[in-house]
Amino acid sequence: MTMKNAPRSSGFTLVELVMVIVLIGALSVLGIGLFASRSAFSPLLATQQLAAATLLAQQAALAGNAGGSLRVEQAGDDFRFVVGAGTPVARTFELPREGTSLSVGGGLPLIINFNSKGVPTNGADTLFVFSGQSSFSTCLSSLGAVYRGACL
Repeated sequence: MTMKNAPRSSGFTLVELVMVIVLIGALSVLGIGLFASRSAFSPLLATQQLAAATLLAQQAALAGNAGGSLRVEQAGDDFRFVVGAGTPVARTFELPREGTSLSVGGGLPLIINFNSKGVPTNGADTLFVFSGQSSFSTCLSSLGAVYRGACL
């Protein structure tokens, strides 16, 4: 009678499987910790939304449309950016505040009008500071440029 060797089975050992489970668990805990608190990202999102609404109002002013103004306000639990406030073409953008506040010189609500060259008619730099778990600044320069950081 001839003896046959059983084919060697290939696969993962118990130690390898446990290590993979531990690594997946550690990565998921880190990922949940980074994204669980949305308010940490709220100032950045609000800054980007403000910049987009400002550029939209400037484009409307450059095109000669009636929507060449921007109204910025904190309304209850939301930030509200209204492009073309008081006109039939008004566009409203809202973003939950989630513990974030906005400060701007002159207070809120703030209305910024743009001339036919896309320049704010107030002729001055405007600094917007969104504060929460982190803080982000956006400057609208007297020439109409929108950039992140303090006004120079």
